[in-house]
Amino acid sequence: MGMVSLLLCGVSFALPLFVTAGKCKDTDMDHEVKPEGQPFAFNCTLATVTGGVVSLKWYRTPNKNPVSDNRHLRIHQDQSWILFLPLAQGDSGIYQCVIRDAHNCYRIAVNLTVFRKPWCDPSTESPINSPDVYRQTLPIGNSGSLNCHLYFPDSCVLDSVKWYKGCEEIKAGKRHVPSGTRLFVNNVTAEDGGSYACSARLTHLGRQFTVRNDIAVQGEEVVSGRRIPNITYPKNNSIEVQPEVTPRAACGSAADSAFSGCPTPDAPGSLLIVDCNVTDSKGNTNLRCWKVNDTLVDHYYRHSRRIQEGIETNVSLKDDIFYTVNITFLEVKMEDYGRPFTCHAGVSAAYIMLKLPAPDFQAYLIGGLMAFLLLVVSILWVYNSFKIDIVLWYRSAFSAAQAPDDEKLYDAYVLYPKCPRESQRHDVDTLVLKILPEVLENQCGYKLFIFGRDEFPGQAVANVVDENVSLCRRLIVLVAPGDGFLKTLSEEQIAVYNALIQDGMKVVLIELGKIRDYSTMPESIQYVRQRHGAVQWDGDCSERSQCAGNKFWKSVRYRMPPRRYPPPPSSVELLRHAPCGCTAGRWDSASVLTAR
Repeated sequence: MGMVSLLLCGVSFALPLFVTAGKCKDTDMDHEVKPEGQPFAFNCTLATVTGGVVSLKWYRTPNKNPVSDNRHLRIHQDQSWILFLPLAQGDSGIYQCVIRDAHNCYRIAVNLTVFRKPWCDPSTESPINSPDVYRQTLPIGNSGSLNCHLYFPDSCVLDSVKWYKGCEEIKAGKRHVPSGTRLFVNNVTAEDGGSYACSARLTHLGRQFTVRNDIAVQGEEVVSGRRIPNITYPKNNSIEVQPEVTPRAACGSAADSAFSGCPTPDAPGSLLIVDCNVTDSKGNTNLRCWKVNDTLVDHYYRHSRRIQEGIETNVSLKDDIFYTVNITFLEVKMEDYGRPFTCHAGVSAAYIMLKLPAPDFQAYLIGGLMAFLLLVVSILWVYNSFKIDIVLWYRSAFSAAQAPDDEKLYDAYVLYPKCPRESQRHDVDTLVLKILPEVLENQCGYKLFIFGRDEFPGQAVANVVDENVSLCRRLIVLVAPGDGFLKTLSEEQIAVYNALIQDGMKVVLIELGKIRDYSTMPESIQYVRQRHGAVQWDGDCSERSQCAGNKFWKSVRYRMPPRRYPPPPSSVELLRHAPCGCTAGRWDSASVLTAR
């Protein structure tokens, strides 16, 4: 069943082709007369085919033998071309090109006649009367050009074009300027008419041939009153081009002409090609060319060939002919900027100038903002990561060790709980009475008021608090997990603490352990914890824990005011020789100092 469906599908596809094959429409018959011994090519094209070509095949009549597509054969099909390399006497005959699209079939016939023709033989008929001659005109009194008709597929490479008048080669001079497939003639006179010829070398798959065309030239007086050529592009404008790495520039908007023919931009690094679009009346013989510094582009850059004029193409309209001739920049250099490249068409002229692209301020602005934001984020990250070290370094480098003029006697008032259990009280007293003074006073130069060490014997607690809290710049509060610590705080101290919060005194909150829940603590402590955070003590009585440069003491020093007095130089050495009975992570009650 599957095989049957496949056969039916193939038949349904092939049937329209067989049906249309027998109903091909003869559209045209071309007559070509060419000399024996040189290459010839004919391209099969039909403007009415718009639905997409299904197949295109060349045949030789009357036996309708298909032309092979083997490119190594002398006669073969090259895409839509039939190519003879070279022509032989027996090639005369009729060749048919059959074009099939989705709905129709067309036949184009070529009647080819091959004859023998000597090159520059005075005994033969004048080339002007030869059947293969091309006829062109030159405007007397103006400048004009001749075109060597060389039309071959892309597989053929044409070069070494030479021009002749009679049998003598034309050399470049003031009046005659050979330029590729064109010969420019300045200040045309009646003597410039006559028999011309052009020859070129054709290379195909490594084999070389010579192509020759005869041109019969007639001088023609310029008739006044004819319409002046209209250059639709360029329009004396500038185009932005990057140096060296250049995109293929667009050469005009579609609104300029229905046949603008402007190329579309390619990727960076491709050629820069600019078209000159000219509309001229039929019968006019105006010269169309590109010049720079009043010199033909091909002649001006004849050594480097960096900038070249392209091949002219044309489209026939009702009363006019639309011409396109381009200029190609193989490489754009700085010397090309600001220099007018002018397209001439008879008495009409228009130029383009290359200019550097304007700076993309938007890209610079976005890049600058991104760089600024990156810098700000980097600075904020560095500051947040090292702000404590930065502030401490700044204080050490630029702050003088002298008492500020604020009538304060102490840098901090130390408020700590009185534990009911003896072991807990000894642990807290070790930190408050031994380690805290050693680091902040002896190493950092601060002056502390510690209740239990600095009050006079016999003073009432309320009097001590009232007299000394107002003389301090900071309030250091030590809190610990569990309700036992909080319950030991006297009511006077809690009241003073609340009053200090209301007065705006800065508080340094030190946690003696990990406190997971602050809800059971006084609201004032909750407020301080929420607003200023806390520093957690996790050290011991080792020398490392009593170094002012470790992380815990840096955090405490960061929250303290700039140091007031320089530390005694021998305090660290005295500390290193002092006995210490603490073990890591815990305090030993035997190490409690009763410094009072």
